Amino acid sequence: MIRPGPLLPVILSLVLAAGSVQAQTTGFGRAQDIKAPVEVTADSLSVDQKTGKATFSGHVLIGQGAMRLSADSVTVTYAQGDQRRISALHAEGNVTLVSGQDAAEARAADYNVESGTVVLTGDVLLTQGSNVLAGERVMVNLESGTANASGRVRSVLQPEN
Repeated sequence: MIRPGPLLPVILSLVLAAGSVQAQTTGFGRAQDIKAPVEVTADSLSVDQKTGKATFSGHVLIGQGAMRLSADSVTVTYAQGDQRRISALHAEGNVTLVSGQDAAEARAADYNVESGTVVLTGDVLLTQGSNVLAGERVMVNLESGTANASGRVRSVLQPEN
């Protein structure tokens, strides 16, 4: 993964034609505390003890450290043998991921809590200040602070003053 820092606009413009980009951003680009507790709030909760899954529905908001994820519904998969530890989250509908001043929107998101990766899919829109990056799939590694966008990547980059 590339860690370009202030060279992000230049690198993005050079690789957009290839349809895939790897870049560090300022909000998602800062390593997140993936060991911090995960807090979930929602209008309703359905739990299936046999599968080790819980589905939160209606105005779902998930927080971990400085990161916030909201969606219409989120299915939580708990770690095998430890119903107190979350191993993965699958969010659907109006998905928004915010970290610092950076934000991402998508139709769906899969967050592997143990590896610290978030994969956003379906009309993904990432904003970093006035810069915009869109694609069909964006993977963010929260531990390393890197991102990879693919699937007809489009970008609007604002030059620095």
